[in-house]
This record gives sequence, structure tokens and C-alpha cells, in this order.
Amino acid sequence: MPNYQSPGVYVQELEAGVRPIEGVGTAVAAFVGLASDGPLHQPTLVTNWSQFTDTFGEPVPGSYLAHAVYGYFLNGGGQAYVVRIGSPVLDAGRPEPPRAELPAATDLAVAAYTVTAVSAEAASGAITVEVADPPEGSPEDSFRLVVRGGGREEVYEAVGTRRGRQNVVTQVNAASQLVRLAESAAEPSRRRPANATVALTAPVAQQVAPRARDYVGDSADRTGFGGLESIETITMVCVPDLMAAYRAGLIDREGVRAVQTGMIDHCELMGNRMAVLDPLPDLTPQQVHDWRMHEAGYDSRFAALYWPWIKVHDPVSGATTPIPPCGHVAGVWARNDATRGVHKAPANEVVRGVLGLQSDLTRAEHDLLNPVGINCVRAFPGRGIRIWGGRTLSSDPSWRYVNVRRLYNYVESSLLTGTQWVVFEPNDKDLWERVIRTVRSFLFRVWQDGALFGDTVDQAFYVRCDDELNPSEVIEAGQLVCEIGLAVVKPAEFVVFRLAQLPTGTALSE
Repeated sequence: MPNYQSPGVYVQELEAGVRPIEGVGTAVAAFVGLASDGPLHQPTLVTNWSQFTDTFGEPVPGSYLAHAVYGYFLNGGGQAYVVRIGSPVLDAGRPEPPRAELPAATDLAVAAYTVTAVSAEAASGAITVEVADPPEGSPEDSFRLVVRGGGREEVYEAVGTRRGRQNVVTQVNAASQLVRLAESAAEPSRRRPANATVALTAPVAQQVAPRARDYVGDSADRTGFGGLESIETITMVCVPDLMAAYRAGLIDREGVRAVQTGMIDHCELMGNRMAVLDPLPDLTPQQVHDWRMHEAGYDSRFAALYWPWIKVHDPVSGATTPIPPCGHVAGVWARNDATRGVHKAPANEVVRGVLGLQSDLTRAEHDLLNPVGINCVRAFPGRGIRIWGGRTLSSDPSWRYVNVRRLYNYVESSLLTGTQWVVFEPNDKDLWERVIRTVRSFLFRVWQDGALFGDTVDQAFYVRCDDELNPSEVIEAGQLVCEIGLAVVKPAEFVVFRLAQLPTGTALSE
């Protein structure tokens, strides 16, 4: 209580009865894949295509990550976290400095020294290293080393087996602008290289095939999409290069299922994001139906599957190439959220940057795929290529639609963030009323945006926080329970017009 000791005017600041809850972001994607540059296993935020290329390099052959990120931004995406993992594509796309071995004079099968270029761009042309005899009168183990490249010539008079300033390794590594020299494991008596001229060549990349666990990663080590657990703002997870590994024969169908199951498990664990899954390539409608139902068998309200693959322009080859649709779909989700709201199903939306589809389908084939949760991308004459499905992979009818799941993610995350002030407050009826007012104020705005069904607020939602939900034993346990019910709008997936033929000349009366 204020301590009034002398006459005067006192000002007190009072907290408002309602604390505003700000809605969280709904369109932040995460991509896990292969790139030619950039930090490994570190989620990196990019907000446009230029930032992606500056950080992760230009698109490389055999990888779909760059295509997916480009499609994401092209279709309206704003923020994306990119996690780069190691891969054969990575090793092939990143040049290693040329190198060569200098054989020993006493045994050509033994390397006396290893010569490595300072960098892959150290010289405009080839780099050669010549070993020749030293001037007359030099010690027995002396030799002359001549390095040529990039219009330069460097000459070193060296004593190979002695330490100190005359040692060839010391001289070259201190002065050369072209190469670095390293001693081999050979005995000192065999380190005098043979007289010869060798050219430095780029080594063959040591390619390590990615495994399923490289994509899944580990939350403790912050690798793969397991490392995304520390970023609360992510709402979509895409792994386009899972299919790059599959097409290269590095991961089999069982590995694809393992990674996608890991994606679903990650999204269900976090509870605030959805997995955008890609189907296997080159599948017919019947094959993708059988793969989804009998081989994959996914059942989750936190995942959505889109088919078929889309065709885009490949800047590397200059040709049209099919790629997985997940990146473009995530961009459409983001654009839909910005223009209409997260409550609107992200369907009947044009997919930008698509030149064609890997497979067309008929109405009968679509009738086969839609009921099992396969969202089709279709081409319509005069209306472009559009997403023509908005279902999750859940068998529960309550969570059938993508927009319902994402709206709940939005509401739950917003309430979680906006009610942190309640923790450690006195747990009494006054606090309950403040919580009710705060939550109702937020849900009222959600209803006004068109996300909740009902002509009145009472029809759209309810908020309860009373004695029945918070008896003495609940209060003694340090808990406060608030119950919220939402009447979520569902998409008009099937539009039916009923037409009747009236007899000619008949008048209708009300």
C-alpha cells in the first residue's frame, strides 16, 4: 500500500484489467537440404532469395533445396530457416584446392612431400612444381624447388632433411603465394624428392552418402530438423532434398518413410507446426494412392501431402526439370495467410513459377486421391496451375482440413505467448476474471477476422474459468484451468447447386 506522510498529490499507475494478446506469426518455413556453401547443421534465417544465395551459394546439380526456397519466396513466403546438411552434391559442388605428391628419390613409391595450392583460385591456370639439382658444391640432400603458376615463378634452394630457415617446408610456407608444403611420414633420409615436374590436380571428392538420420538429426546436437526445436516461430517444415537422395539411389523407400515419419513426429512434438510432405517421384495416381495407403500409411493432423511433382526452369542446366512441390506449397500457405488469413484453406490458389506438372489426372483419379488426404495440384485451362486440395493426413474428421489445424496452432501459440503474465499471480477469482477478459478480447478479434463460425460471439466461442474447473485441490496443486471452445469455420470443399426444371407457364406463389 502507498505510504502517505505529507499532504500533496500522488500518482499511481494501475494495470488494465485486460492485457492484449498479440497473434503470433503463421508463415515461417524451415528447409532441410543440400547446398554448396553455408554453415552446417545450423538453422540460418533468410528473408529473400539474395540472402539465400549469398549464404548457401548458387543452385547445384542434383539438389532441390535451392528450387524449393526460390519457389517459397516467389509464391509469397517471407521468412525461412535453412538447415544445410552434408551430401555428395555438396562435395561435388565445392571445389577443393589442387594438390600433388613429390616422390622420394630413393623410392618413387614413397611420397617425400605433399604440395597443396593455397586455394582453388590461387592461380588462373595450372600450377606445376619442379624438383631439380642444386648448384654445385651444395650439401648432398639439397635440391632446388621451382613453383610456377598464374604467371608467377618461385624458386627455393632448400636442404630437405635439416631444420631451420633452410628447410624447404619453412621457406615455402613462409613465402609462397601459390602453394603450401607438408612433410610426409617418410624417414628423413628419404625426404629428398626425385627430380621431376608434377602438376597439381584437384582431388576426387570423398563422397559420403546421406543417411536417414542425417536428415532427422538430433535435438541435443542441433542437427537435421531435430535442431529446429529451439526455434519456436517455425510453422512449416520441408525436406525437399530427401527426394534428391532417393533419386540418386542414396536412400531407399524405407529411408524415405523413416525421414518423413521423423518429420511428423517432430511437428507433433512441437505442436505448433506442420510437415509438408512430398511423394515419391514418377508415381501414377494409382501408385501414389497405394504408396500413401499401404506403404507409408501416415495418420497425423500435423502433416499434409501434395502430388504430383511440379516442373520448373533449372538455371543450372537451362532445361525444365521436375522437383518436389513442398517449397512452392509452403509459399502459397504464406501468401494465403497474408491475404486471407490462416483460417482460409490454402487451396484454389495459383502456384507461381510452375511450367507444368509431372502428371495430369482425371476427375475419377482425383476422386480416388482426395478422400485419402492426397492434395492434388492441377492445371485448369485459362486458370493456371492451382492447389486443388486442403486436407491433412489425419483419419479423424475433426482434423481433416489444413486450415483447421493451422488455426488451432495459431490460437494456441498466441495464448501461450500472450498469457505468460498469469504465472505466479494470486490464484483467485479476480485472476480468473482477468484471464477470461483477456482471452475473450483476443478471440473476439479472431471472430471478427472470419475465422470462427457464428452470428454472435456466444455462437463463435466460449471461455470458462470458474469454481467448477478450479476446485480447491486444483488450486492447492498450483494450477489454473481455463476451458475454451471454438466454432471453427470449415472450407466449402464440395459446392452443390440443385437445379429443378419447372413446367412452362407455371407461376410460383409464396
